[in-house]
Amino acid sequence: METAKVKLILTDLVEQVRTSYQYRLKPTKEQAEKIDNTLDMLRYQYNYQLAQRFDWYEQNRCSIDRCSLVICHIPELKDKPNRFSQQATLTQLKKDRPWYKDIHSQVLQEVPKKVEITFDRWVKGDANGKRSGKPRFKGKGQYKTFTYPQFKKEHFQNDKITLSKIGTLKVIVHRQIPDGFDIKTVSVTKKAGGYYVTLSLEDKTVPTTKPDFDVSNIVGIDVGLIDFIVTSDDERIAAPKFLRKAERKLKSAQRKVSRRKKGSNRRKKAIQKLGKQHKKVADTRKDFHFKTANNLLKKYDVVAVEKLNIKGLAKTWLAKSVNDAGWGQFISILTVKAENAGLKVIAVNPSGTSQECSNCGHKVKKPLSQRMHNCPNCKVSLCRDLNASINIKARGTHALKAQSMSS
Repeated sequence: METAKVKLILTDLVEQVRTSYQYRLKPTKEQAEKIDNTLDMLRYQYNYQLAQRFDWYEQNRCSIDRCSLVICHIPELKDKPNRFSQQATLTQLKKDRPWYKDIHSQVLQEVPKKVEITFDRWVKGDANGKRSGKPRFKGKGQYKTFTYPQFKKEHFQNDKITLSKIGTLKVIVHRQIPDGFDIKTVSVTKKAGGYYVTLSLEDKTVPTTKPDFDVSNIVGIDVGLIDFIVTSDDERIAAPKFLRKAERKLKSAQRKVSRRKKGSNRRKKAIQKLGKQHKKVADTRKDFHFKTANNLLKKYDVVAVEKLNIKGLAKTWLAKSVNDAGWGQFISILTVKAENAGLKVIAVNPSGTSQECSNCGHKVKKPLSQRMHNCPNCKVSLCRDLNASINIKARGTHALKAQSMSS
């Protein structure tokens, strides 16, 4: 085990570490109007460029892949719009519509990039070949973020940030940027609770593995709906169920929206209050995920988790509870925090972790309603979630050994 530990440390090189910090903005009334106008103009451009893609797709696709006639007419195919061809039209756009000069050029160039990613996920699929649904045009208020792809660190000093074409805005700095980190990109987002800025940070000097990394200090965790996680050391954290607890307030806020006349100021205020309620639930859940991940990484160097099909589970009758638990967000936060701390999160095959006996390996089939694992082979009896977490730990340990052998 010590040999594997040494190998794992030696094979890790110094790499770039990425993280992000989000702060709340306090814009003046004029600055808030500029942000709103920027988002609205970008929304128009997004919809226009997406329509260009749809137009090309409809005119060039054909359900017939062969022709029985000797001679047939083949229409001339149009060039497919891409990110660079659509970016090239932005110069003419500013001549035809001078008000677009109020947007920084690089911010405007990010729109074709966003359109291309969205469209290609629908037509081609992602890296795993999974295709997304057909993209939708953005309605008023639905385009909520714009990004500066390049940013100088000196433009963020103390509690002020300078954004091109927007001005110098006040920032509520609840935590300082660590020394050695460079600001790579800056995104401005409008949420129900106000305006926020997200800084993407990079540090090229942080090693991927901490010096005293111990590969044997591993824990397996089983996520669930009754207990949010159960560790292989039999530690449990109850599922907080933030959405379930807030349902009464959410339903009341939703009814107020339904009763208001469409287009009225009272309806807009009711929608804003509803949005704040949803944001509060999301923020509370995210804070819980961060604290849970932090507590795990303080105790363990390696965390083994199941590679769950969360999107598939979110389409079942358990959808509401799965979305309320937010497993995907938690595992993502845990993985990023582990990488930044020089630790490791390893995903294992989830097949049979609850059915397989952690003591003897015998498979004991049981329904989801059966919460105890009782093995007829070795007579062991324990909670099914604890049994699963022990199996996850064993699979994680095996995967680590395989990685160290291959390196």
